[in-house]
Amino acid sequence: MLTKIREKSQGAFAGVILTVICVPFVLWGINNYINDGQEAPVASVGKKDFYQRDVNKAYEKYEKSLGGLTANESVIKSQALSKLIKDEVLLQYVHQKGLTITDDAIRDFVQALPYFQTDGKFDEVKYKQLLSSQRMASSEFVAQIKNALIMEQFQQSILNSSFATPYDIEHIFKIQNQQRDVEYLTIPVSTSTEIPSDDAINAYYQVHQTQYQLPEKMSVEYIELTIDDLAKTIDVTDEKVKAFYDEQSAQYTTPERRKISHILLEINDKQDEKQALEKANQAKSTLAGKDFAVVAVELSDDKLTGKNGGDLGLFSAGVMEKDFDAAAIALKQNEVSVPVKSQFGYHLIKVTELIPAETKSFTSVKAEVTKAYQKSQAENLFYQQGEALTEISYQNSDNLKAAATQLHLTIKKTAPFTKAQGEGIADEEKIRSVAFSDEVLNGTNSAPIEISSDHLVVLRLNEHKAAENKPLATVKMDVIKSIQIEQAKQKVIETSKAMKTQLLAGDDFSKISVDYKLPIQKEAGLTRMKKGFNVMLNEAIFKAAKPVADKPTIFTISLPSHEQVVVSLNNVRDGTITEEDKKRIEMAKKNIAKAIGDSEFNSLINTLESDADIEINLPATPAQ
Repeated sequence: MLTKIREKSQGAFAGVILTVICVPFVLWGINNYINDGQEAPVASVGKKDFYQRDVNKAYEKYEKSLGGLTANESVIKSQALSKLIKDEVLLQYVHQKGLTITDDAIRDFVQALPYFQTDGKFDEVKYKQLLSSQRMASSEFVAQIKNALIMEQFQQSILNSSFATPYDIEHIFKIQNQQRDVEYLTIPVSTSTEIPSDDAINAYYQVHQTQYQLPEKMSVEYIELTIDDLAKTIDVTDEKVKAFYDEQSAQYTTPERRKISHILLEINDKQDEKQALEKANQAKSTLAGKDFAVVAVELSDDKLTGKNGGDLGLFSAGVMEKDFDAAAIALKQNEVSVPVKSQFGYHLIKVTELIPAETKSFTSVKAEVTKAYQKSQAENLFYQQGEALTEISYQNSDNLKAAATQLHLTIKKTAPFTKAQGEGIADEEKIRSVAFSDEVLNGTNSAPIEISSDHLVVLRLNEHKAAENKPLATVKMDVIKSIQIEQAKQKVIETSKAMKTQLLAGDDFSKISVDYKLPIQKEAGLTRMKKGFNVMLNEAIFKAAKPVADKPTIFTISLPSHEQVVVSLNNVRDGTITEEDKKRIEMAKKNIAKAIGDSEFNSLINTLESDADIEINLPATPAQ
């Protein structure tokens, strides 16, 4: 739990951090600290009340955790409310038991949170700024952290006390490695060509109108804050740009480059250090009358470079060993070093080409430096204005004009877009997701949306158009096609039921196969993980009850292709622990123990919940 808090508590600026910090604690049911006393609570746990905004925030967290998968909003909100209640029940229980945690542990945890750090160290100034941006006192934040840590410790005390017995291990492997013998018939779907009556078409259309809708659309007003735009507003002078150039001169400097060659005399089983050094000195003497490249070819034990005159190419400091680096850097062009020892042996090093370091003149890079200066200044301004954008758009939640005026931003508008698709800024999935949230649909400014680390956007509803049904006349052919598909599906289902009835009455598969002209498919020794076998069918086979009194288990399953499969489960054999399984027993013990611990913890929460004073006053449905 707390690891996830750390992992997910990342953001470019405080407005984003506000959302990320608050959401985990909303899920713990301990963040309802703003209450005007007017709004009716959605639910109560003892004396603790939860409001619709709590559920909305928890819902946002759930939605993000789905990773883009579509799900029913009302279902997720119901789950979010359930989570709030369960976590509040647990929180009240651990307080009732008097569980606590030391101030040192809380301090260590807070200081380890990455969004309170600068260069890997706790930054008290940043800590205060971020809490201030959320209108949260340090004592309040620490209290929330304390509650979370106590709950985490309690949960871990249960999980860590769970263990798996040898019987548990053996039982799991018996199930995991179980084998099943089956016969089955697959009934294909044949598309119906029957044209339904007008009454049937109209009736189907009335029941399934949502399938033939123009999607919900909306457009938004928005203001955006970007580092690039801020950079254009930064005033520059030659003095400021020149000072920046001097500070960043390394960015405009090409370091010295050296091309080097070497002659290596190895230290190995055939040649000790003394012999290698002696040969290196002899080679050094030889260079007085011979070209370095010729001697390298003749004497170097590095045969790969030796045949090229010992050429090592352009030299980069830090690539070779320390002594080799130092010697190569100290040489002048065409100068040869004394023997230099490395782990390989002794080297004679020569600099064959020397390209001095070169710093581009201020004049030649002035335009580039100016842009870099403006961007560096804009980065600081971006953080400050991001804080202000969060504050102003929150305090003036019924308009964008206040933030736009104070921050000198332009209010822009999008073209209409749907939840699935948009143009311009609405092409961003983040924008569409927030745009269709309750917050924006109810006429409130959105929280700042982080499009990237240097781009923030605040949205406001401009125009909303609910989904509307397409006239029957325009979708009649689609309706006919849907009816024909339904008819074909129903026919296959009826056939599978008839076949099942015959099998249960005593007919065998051979007779059914002949009667319906379908081939029998068989699998002997089918395992749960058999490759190439239909996953859904496999899952159904292993969920089916074992045969009783030598009578096969007969069942049917519908595949996504709408085919129906009639299955006869004839035999089940328990699995055994294989040699490969024995290598995984320790991991299995941990996994089983964790599953047992999770079950025990969930069972405890359910018991606490059933004993708690819980009142649900209003359904947690999305506002329209």
